[in-house]
Amino acid sequence: MPEPTTEPVSAAGDRIRARMLLVGGASGSGKSRLAEASGLPVLRLDDFYRVAGDPELPRLASGEVDWDHPGSWHLPDALAAIEELATTGVTKVPDYDIALSDRVGWRTLELGPARTFVAEGIFASEVVTPARERGLLLDAIAVRRSRGATMAFRLLRDLRERRKSPGFLVRRGLLLARREPAILRALTDAGCRPMRPRAIRRALERHAR
Repeated sequence: MPEPTTEPVSAAGDRIRARMLLVGGASGSGKSRLAEASGLPVLRLDDFYRVAGDPELPRLASGEVDWDHPGSWHLPDALAAIEELATTGVTKVPDYDIALSDRVGWRTLELGPARTFVAEGIFASEVVTPARERGLLLDAIAVRRSRGATMAFRLLRDLRERRKSPGFLVRRGLLLARREPAILRALTDAGCRPMRPRAIRRALERHAR
């Protein structure tokens, strides 16, 4: 498994002032909690979802939008924000409302004196290679926990936040439980190091010191 890189290797070169700790995993695996608990600035990659009505949105056989397919997400926009944050220390990101499936505004993310930031999201595997090629990646981690725990946490969170209808959330939960091994495999194949939540928490805390 690749070890964390230490030197910029892309055309961004010495323009890089901060580098990214990337945390990926299935929806409900605890990525957001781990990122927020680190004390580091956090870029939420899921804010780069496509909006409802976008003709490029992928569909399930049932006709419902497959929000867990990489095609439901704007990779170029996410990479642009990552590079701007890494090179200037500030970027504007969408404020995405999952319940509405829409962007409801924009917010400014600033690093301040931090030289490391966390980016977390379910499509982290799509980010690893281009971020590494641009010299923006410090480390890439995949959350590994039991499927049962992930499914329970995800359903409780989604119901509490009223993200979608209960019926949709149950169907999505069952689908994601089946997909979870493939999600973790895609992350590790992309170069993420699979780790348990406690180990991830310690790794992020070390970088926050």
